[in-house]
Amino acid sequence: MIHFPILRWGEPYKSLDMDKVVHFASGEPLAEVSQANRGLIQRDMRKAQRARHVLREIPCGELLGMLKNAAELFMRAELPAGEATQTPDEFIKYQSATTGLPEHMCRQNMEKLHYVLTNLENILGSLTRGLDLGILSRGYGEENGVMRSYQATTPVLGMVLPSNSPGVHGLWLPVIPLQIGLVLKPGPQEPWTPYRMTEAFFQSGVPRKAVALYPGLGDVGAAVLEHCPRNLIFGGTATVEQYKGNPRLQVHGPGFSKILFGDDQVDDWKQHLELMVDSVLINSGRSCISCSGIWVSRHGREIAEALAQRLGPIAPKPPEDPEAALAAFTVAGQAEATNAVIEQGLQESGVEDLCAKYREGDRLIVQERCAYLRPSVVVCDSPQRRLANTEYMFPFVSVVECPQEKMLKHIGSTLVATGITQEEGFLRALLDCTHIDRLNLGPIPTIHLNWLQPHEGNLVDFLFRARAFQKGPCL
Repeated sequence: MIHFPILRWGEPYKSLDMDKVVHFASGEPLAEVSQANRGLIQRDMRKAQRARHVLREIPCGELLGMLKNAAELFMRAELPAGEATQTPDEFIKYQSATTGLPEHMCRQNMEKLHYVLTNLENILGSLTRGLDLGILSRGYGEENGVMRSYQATTPVLGMVLPSNSPGVHGLWLPVIPLQIGLVLKPGPQEPWTPYRMTEAFFQSGVPRKAVALYPGLGDVGAAVLEHCPRNLIFGGTATVEQYKGNPRLQVHGPGFSKILFGDDQVDDWKQHLELMVDSVLINSGRSCISCSGIWVSRHGREIAEALAQRLGPIAPKPPEDPEAALAAFTVAGQAEATNAVIEQGLQESGVEDLCAKYREGDRLIVQERCAYLRPSVVVCDSPQRRLANTEYMFPFVSVVECPQEKMLKHIGSTLVATGITQEEGFLRALLDCTHIDRLNLGPIPTIHLNWLQPHEGNLVDFLFRARAFQKGPCL
């Protein structure tokens, strides 16, 4: 069995306190993971400045080259996995076995991370608006005859990572070339990506002293947030509310991503059916950019019916099946609780799950050690319905009827909005809407990311602050 140690600035440390990561269906132990504690993190964070120091000794361009090499190792090489080694195929198999994601989805997420690593130079060029990275490294420099100065707000970035989808790891990959160290708290069911990625970094020349990994439970995540000046954290609505307005944290919560049809395009909804299906179904609906709401002024029931015909028959398949479209719920009771909330919402008048007539059996399928939720397409006759603006970790979408002129008042916080319209007034309203984060104008699936655009806040702006600076002749 694989053992994953704590990495104390790159140095492996075996704890007496262990946690086993098991196969979601069979219960077979696949790895044991050393557990960190608050005191260990508090001691180690005294050396956080050293992580930035060792990275600043390497030019940003060289670090970018190292990560480009790491991309190939991550994707294709047999790499150390704790005290053993692991091939790419073994990595995918084990990741699927503990997260519940089908293997082909794990491979797609792996390819996504490979793409990010190989395109970091362009991604950072976009995030910094073309700034010479040497200016960030030195702290000042002239650009087009204008003196610019930036100050790092932290020597390291803390990350409290989830277990639900490996794709989120793309958010922390640009950090090392910015000469900021990494402090990672892996998700309990998904230690595979952080460990494999850091090993690919180390094999490519990234200093081991620049990265720390602290597996553990909630108290370990809290210690990371406490001792790192800047952090990224993932969670539900309660997590977002808890940390809202905290300048030390960038919180990634539910996306409530939506497709909005304008009055001028809604009559032609059939030509966008594939776009809607993909937006809801890809990655088993587990992404914050998965579509959870389709808003229309008319044809709501027709659209919901067409989606239900496509999504309703989908049933669980073994994770190795290339046609598997649903991910398992591996946390005990989570699927049952989600299903109960949905059933309660369906008791309200004006709300109906149209998938019910296209599937055999119930939405909830409980197995010995895991559970599945089959797709749901809920038609709502008003934005006031409880299920009109909700998000769950499976292919769930509400089709909401709402007049176009009232849509943007009711959609609430929206990570990705795809606006399908050519009407000038609605286009302008979408552009001006402050509670839409990422805006797609035209028939673009919500699930399609452009990595040259910031995702829920610009990471560079989070890690560096611009400041006034003057340099006299004596310097």
